[in-house]
Formats: sequence, structure tokens, C-alpha cells
Amino acid sequence: MQFFMHRALLLVLSLVLSPAVQAQSSGVAPAVVPSLGVNGVNMTAQRVSSVAWYVEGLSAMGSSTNQNFISNAGFVITPAGVVVIDALGSPALAEQLLAEIRKLTPLPVTHVIVTHYHADHIYGLQTFKAQGARIVAHGAAREYLQSDSARLRMEISRQELFPWIDESTRLVPADQWIDGPTELTVGGVRFVLQPVGPSHTPEDLVIYLPQDKVLFAGDLVFRNRIPYVGQADSGHWIQSLETLLTFDTAVVVPGHGPLSNEAKSDMALTRDYLVYLRSCMADAATNMEPFDSAYEAANWSRFEHLPLFKAVNRMYAYNTYLLMEREIK
Repeated sequence: MQFFMHRALLLVLSLVLSPAVQAQSSGVAPAVVPSLGVNGVNMTAQRVSSVAWYVEGLSAMGSSTNQNFISNAGFVITPAGVVVIDALGSPALAEQLLAEIRKLTPLPVTHVIVTHYHADHIYGLQTFKAQGARIVAHGAAREYLQSDSARLRMEISRQELFPWIDESTRLVPADQWIDGPTELTVGGVRFVLQPVGPSHTPEDLVIYLPQDKVLFAGDLVFRNRIPYVGQADSGHWIQSLETLLTFDTAVVVPGHGPLSNEAKSDMALTRDYLVYLRSCMADAATNMEPFDSAYEAANWSRFEHLPLFKAVNRMYAYNTYLLMEREIK
């Protein structure tokens, strides 16, 4: 039963990430998708700051055509080596990311910092590990790595993402597990690692570069779409966004979508969406109002223009309704 439930969840995710669904739900044409190049992917590093770069994944479901290139990854070039943030969704993508790095510097990758252990962010880790990089992540991910969910997700990925995910693809644990705010300095560049879970996942981690005012936000921030709420801890997610809003941030690199030069407004919009979800669903749960009538009575006008709204908002509201029922008991 758990296997079939997991496949159902993956089907929902595929709909959420589909450009066709985005176009239908937003009422506007989807954003231009990068053309597919050699082996199905055209990856180009884009400059973020004086030391930071990122690659932007496609707005699509993971497939054998795109090698699971549906998330962002970043890297920071220091005099002592390169620090990568997230490893993308397959070993082949990680190889392409390494090739992009090599266009800019011959220095080795010394560290990979993982924002969270979702497949599209971590299936490339073994490539960097083979190069001698040190993997850093939040300790809350250890439970996921030992879970049936991680094993089932890998089994399904080996079928649906073959040949990019196959029997040689493996889950890679961190070399350094952190459990609180941590600072890392490489080549004189300071990295502030801030745990922000449980939010999108229990192990959410953001990375802040104070000297450049750049925030690698992982999946705490989604751009140009409704954030993926799913089974998230939306209450703590809101608290974490409040913490991030205190950072002196000029640029946000989200886990999905384009770079944000309006850091505070983008983070505030995600926060306000979660706050409204919880507020209207909490009132309904407290008053034992049926979900359908509560959903129809809610005023979604501030958010209904966002891509994916029509496709996923009802599901997210229902998940939040169930969450609020549990919280008020």
C-alpha cells in the first residue's frame, strides 16, 4: 500500500511541475524553457555575485529526457576551492555542473552543502564524492536516508529516469552532519549555514554569504509558482521565513525558478501565502466547517494569479485543513 501511495504522490508532483499545467492554471503562456542540448540538457552557469554562480533547472517533471534537471544548484569560487550548493538530480547532471565549473576555474570542489534530501537535489552527490568533496547537511536527513520512502523513491527513479538513474546510483550520506547554525570559511569566503526545518522538509538548510548578501534558500523559496506545501510544517516554515527576512539579503537563489533581486518581497509573498492558508483553514477546523465550504468562502484573490494556483492550491489547502485539525486538538 505504501508503494502505491508513494507512486500517487509522484504523480501529483509530476502534475505540479508540468509546464502545460502551469499554463492552464495561470491563464498565461508558460515561461520560455531552455532548449535541450547534448544528452537532453542545456546547462549554463549564470553569475549571481562576485564569487557565486547558479544553474537553473527546467520547469518540468523529471524524465529520462531531461535527466531530472528540475531544480537549481549553486557554486561559489574561492581561492582555496569551490563550494557547491546542492548536487542536482542525477550523476550525469553533476558531471555537467562540474564541466560548467571547469569553464571558470581549475580549482577542485572542496565541499557540497545540501539544502535538503529531495531526489532532484541529491542524486548527483556521488559524482562530487568521487572527486573528493566533503558533503555537509543537516542531521535530520539521516532518518530519511534510512526510510522506506527513500528506498522506494530510488526504485521508482531507476525505472522512470533510466539510464540516468540506474543500479549504480546511490544515496550519499553527509560527511558532516550539523544540528544548529554553523559557519564555514573556505578561501576567506564565509558561509553561514542556517537550519530552517522542519519546513519544506525536516532537514531544510539555507546558506548565506554575508560579504555578497546572497542567500541560497533551497526549497524554502519558490519563484514564479505556488510553493510546494504538500505535508510541510507550514507553521515552522513561516517562522523560518521571518528569520530569513532579518538577513541583509540582496539576492535570493531559490530551489526552483529564476534568481530573485527582490529578496524580501519574494520571501514575504511565500510567508503571506502560508499565513493565509493556515488562518482560513484554522477557522474552518475550529468551527468544524466542512472543507469544501471553507475553501469556497476563502478569498484567494491575492494569490490566484500565481502559476500553478488552480492546479495545486485546493490540494495544499486541504492538507493544511487536516494539519490545523491536528494542531487544535
